[in-house]
Amino acid sequence: MNGISFPADKPLDFVAIGRLCIDLNANEINRPMEETMTFTKYVGGSPANITIGMSRLGKSTAFIGKVSDDQMGRFITDYLHRNHIDTSNVITDHTGAVTGLAFTEIKSPTECSILMYRDNVADLKLMPNEVNEQLIARAKVLLISGTALAQSPSREAVFQALSYASKHGTTIVFDLDYRAYTWASNEETAVYYNLAAEKCDILLGTREEFDMMEMFEQNADHNDQVTAGKWFNYAAKLVVIKHGKEGSIAYTKDGFAHRAKSFPAKVIKTFGAGDSYAAGFLYGLMQGWTIESSMEYGSAAACIVIASHSCSDAMPSAEQVHDYIERCNRGEITAN
Repeated sequence: MNGISFPADKPLDFVAIGRLCIDLNANEINRPMEETMTFTKYVGGSPANITIGMSRLGKSTAFIGKVSDDQMGRFITDYLHRNHIDTSNVITDHTGAVTGLAFTEIKSPTECSILMYRDNVADLKLMPNEVNEQLIARAKVLLISGTALAQSPSREAVFQALSYASKHGTTIVFDLDYRAYTWASNEETAVYYNLAAEKCDILLGTREEFDMMEMFEQNADHNDQVTAGKWFNYAAKLVVIKHGKEGSIAYTKDGFAHRAKSFPAKVIKTFGAGDSYAAGFLYGLMQGWTIESSMEYGSAAACIVIASHSCSDAMPSAEQVHDYIERCNRGEITAN
């Protein structure tokens, strides 16, 4: 057992709210974007990727969001539908908003960047009154992400979703997903991140993302225990702090720090790792596995995605993750 409980009497496993966008991944890799001429289109956005990952792993899923009233919006909705994700609360915008675009640059397996276009995007137009309370009430887990807090009315829609989840006993996961370019200031970011995090059962983020949240606090040493301890004074039961190549540490309210082994990967690009890790990790927790086993599963899922050109398309099935772990344990896979 992992000490994290999920309401067993709810028919829907997982619902996420937030960013739906288009990833345009560079086809010409190992070169800067200035020299890149062609890109391949995929559905993107961290909460969307995590939801796709959960669906591929066999969980029943739904999404709450808003898409543009054009070809890109229809592409996103159709893709979610084809991946067995309930789109009944994916709203079509009628104000002329557009779909956010993320162009990716793959200079090397470890040197990647993302150029995003986020002006007047549909996903930030989601209204609080468009959030379906009954959908959240039926779900075991609600996942929110930081980008959806960046602007109104999406910000208020997320807080409305948090209110519904608290009311109906739905477990809340916060994927910090900090993107500086969508926020007006660091101070605004810290305030709204903290207000949301106070209501969440599980927090997932990098050390740098938690540092951003602590700009008004005394944690000059960037101490993980201090960071996790703060959130245990609120609703949190589990705080996962990611340290890049050094791996992740999961802190629990009983004072323990949980670590797990990582796996080798044939890395093509680094982006998408966090989303696939989150899906695999949450899947493990929902299966009742130990925190360490769930972390290992998330790590293996991440290795599969970073070895692929895409993020959403590469989200693995449970069989693929188990097979990857077994192949690593037999020494059949080595890092590049």
